[in-house]
Amino acid sequence: MDKSGTHASSSPSDIPPGTMAWIGVTRRQLAGFLAMVFGMFMAILDIQIVSASLTEIQAGLSASSDEIAWVQTSYLIAEVVMIPLSGFLARALSTRVLFVTAAVGFTGASVLCATATSIDQMIAYRALQGFIGGGMIPSVFAVAFSLFPRSKQAIVSPIIGLVATLAPTIGPTVGGYLSDTYSWHWLFLINVGPGIAVATAVFFLVDFDKPDHSLLGRFDFVGLGAMALFLGSLEYVLEEGPRYDWFDDQTISLLAVLAVVGAIVFFWRALTAKEPIVELRAFHNRNFAFGSAFSFTMGIGLYGLTYIYPIYLAQVRGYNAMMIGETMAVTGIAMFLTAPISGRLSQILDPRVMMLIGFGGFAAGTYMASGITSDWDFNELLIPQILRGCSLMLCMVPINNLSLGTLPPEQLKNASGLYNLTRNLGGAVGLAVINTLLNHRLDLHLARLHESVAWGHPVAEDQLAAMQQNFSQALPDGAMSALKQLAMLVRRQANVMSFADVFLALTALFAIAGLFTILMRKPTTAPIGAH
Repeated sequence: MDKSGTHASSSPSDIPPGTMAWIGVTRRQLAGFLAMVFGMFMAILDIQIVSASLTEIQAGLSASSDEIAWVQTSYLIAEVVMIPLSGFLARALSTRVLFVTAAVGFTGASVLCATATSIDQMIAYRALQGFIGGGMIPSVFAVAFSLFPRSKQAIVSPIIGLVATLAPTIGPTVGGYLSDTYSWHWLFLINVGPGIAVATAVFFLVDFDKPDHSLLGRFDFVGLGAMALFLGSLEYVLEEGPRYDWFDDQTISLLAVLAVVGAIVFFWRALTAKEPIVELRAFHNRNFAFGSAFSFTMGIGLYGLTYIYPIYLAQVRGYNAMMIGETMAVTGIAMFLTAPISGRLSQILDPRVMMLIGFGGFAAGTYMASGITSDWDFNELLIPQILRGCSLMLCMVPINNLSLGTLPPEQLKNASGLYNLTRNLGGAVGLAVINTLLNHRLDLHLARLHESVAWGHPVAEDQLAAMQQNFSQALPDGAMSALKQLAMLVRRQANVMSFADVFLALTALFAIAGLFTILMRKPTTAPIGAH
């Protein structure tokens, strides 16, 4: 790296002894980076690993349906605060110290989660787990784009893109298997062995940068408090708003106001403080600004569909956690197989074209899914899930490269935190919008279907009469049982129709995102062997 902080060209004779010439780093550096990647995988996996097993956790902790949702919400709120903070901490403490501390803390918090005996303990431990684990995620992105030569990004970017998208996608699969085969405690105990291994490997292998302890003396506590208030309140409003009918609830309204106040103070400190918690200069780069917007959109698709498919399979098809996991595994397999193809395509295709193909494929998959019926099973969901998995990888690799690959090295640590934050916020906003849309469309379809099955409609009356006859042969109150059965059929149909509406909305979102890819600048091609 030259004095300007940019990677300089190197000839084979310039490569230090022990360097793996094919990728431009030493074996020790590569091993340390891969250990960090695995740690990031653990942290992201834990966002969704409990999603298919909340019923088992609820029963084990004797929690109410309202309380159990906080097992995920507390993790997300805490993590979303740490992610942007990690850039400052990495500069002040060094990547190694931050990552080892995060890995050890994440492992310890996982043990605490497994030993929780009440829902209050679980919520507190999950918040701790999310906060500490959030420090691992942006560090990997920053190292990937500062350690490796640009000419090797086609190898590295698919790896981190695969981990960032595969982990939450297979979370329900892994969680369903563990809770069904063993118990819900293993959702957290599974982190212990790998967590210790990651912390040990990073401690001995990672030495990518030096700490700047003087930054700690200029730590902006006001900025940190404002950021925590802003992001924490925003995450709560987005997570809980659909359940409590948004601003009709006093708590939601209060936290919305606090989020606005926190945002004002946070941005003021970010623009005026001598050493702000979060640097916003990276947004001056057009590619980073658009890339962050696309990352936000990817978060909607990534977390939104990881949420909506299990809901459909559980509510409409009656699947258990294991069956949901097996069905959802298709997307993960498609992503895994597409990762190397995506890396190769990034070397020969304009990245904007790749993104256009990816967003188009995602839109095609959700459009196919909009034809969903109550009979859809693994076979009908197969092609939409394959399109989703392939498209995620085709989008993620060029978005990473265009967003972070064109920034100067000194901005990467802070920019990585912001970039990852947009993906998580996209997921939070997406889930809130999807839940709200599902509720509103369900009410609308119920009202319309009730009109269709009201007295005076011959088809409905004939159907009810047939059901009454069938039930009367087996039950004394056959007429009432038939009415209940018809009401359940109507509600299920309305539920399915609301899912179809959400898929159509996602189709429009990703089609529009594809059109905006032309606004990004194509980065200059790095010469072979260039850093």
